[in-house]
Order: sequence, then C-alpha cells, then structure tokens
Amino acid sequence: MLQNSSNTDSVCPWCTGFDLYRQYHDEEWGLPLRDDRALFELLILEGAQAGLSWSTVLKKREHYRLVFDGFKPELIACYDEAKVAALLADPGIIRNRAKVAATIQNAKAFLAIKESGQSFSDYLWQFVDGRPIQNNWLNMGEVPTSAPQAVAMSKALQKLGFKFVGPTICYAFMQASGMVNDHLVTCHRHAVGHTAD
Repeated sequence: MLQNSSNTDSVCPWCTGFDLYRQYHDEEWGLPLRDDRALFELLILEGAQAGLSWSTVLKKREHYRLVFDGFKPELIACYDEAKVAALLADPGIIRNRAKVAATIQNAKAFLAIKESGQSFSDYLWQFVDGRPIQNNWLNMGEVPTSAPQAVAMSKALQKLGFKFVGPTICYAFMQASGMVNDHLVTCHRHAVGHTAD
C-alpha cells in the first residue's frame, strides 16, 4: 500500500497496486460529478470496462480522450465507418466493435436528452434524488454490485437507446461519479461524499 501521510494511510483496498490507481481513488472516485461531458465520458468508460478491470481502462483513459475527441458527444455522434475502422485498429483503446458502436449510439442518445431541454447531469442525478447516497461499509465484502437505483437508471437509459448500461455498469458509474458514496468508513476519503457537492 502506498502511504502519503498518517491521515491518508487507510484507503479502499481496491485502489492499491500502482500510483495512477491510488491517485484516481484519492482525487476522483466518489467525488460528486455534475458536469455533463465528464459524466458522459465516465459512462462510456464504465461501459468499456465490461468484462475487464477498471485499472485496464484507467491506463488507457488519456488515449481514449485523444481519439474520441475529448468525449464531445456532438462529434462522436457523427463518426462514420472510416472513423470506426481507425478506432478498431488503435491498440491504445479496447478494440471491441460493439463497445465502439455503443459509444456512438450513446452520444446520439445523450444529445437527445439535451435536445429535450434537460441536462444529462440532472437526468442522471434524479435517480438518487439529486443527492449522494451515503453508505457506511466496513469491508469490501459488504459493498454491493448493484442497487435499486442502478436498476432504475439502467432501464431508463436503455429505453432511451443507451448501450452497455446494465445495472452493474450503472452502479459502478454511480460509485465513481459520487452518486453513491462507497468508500469504506475506514478510508480517508469516506467523508468526501458528505462534504462535496
């Protein structure tokens, strides 16, 4: 385990192993996120993780941002077959045709929400009534892989045409975006959900 100081020694066990993982845990994971584009990026990356580890995706995140035009939905929604072919030939991302196609489809669905007059952030945060759910887990064995709110989000997103948004993916997304505070109570970041907005 990496140690920064006496008050930051205790962390969630899943984030140990390499510096980038620990940095992500300490600076991003569980911090309430309300920016539309950033939420879209996170949802796409959580979908890309399906069947893989988050550490794999995290290591590729900067390259994803580069080749997916900063995760700007208005650009991604216009990707053609030539762009798809280029993406599938790029070893810097997860070269899965279904996941690349889902990214394009999800960009179109994102834009449809925006065109309806609602922000993507407001749409997603409604599933937790606009405020983070505060959990108080003592160990990783207690942390669930889904919740009723994630199931509801999954069904709603799928109805709008989103892909790779099953309940487990949605719950991981909710954890990462701070809609659910699943830092262990022994983790120095547990208080983040109580203090951040």
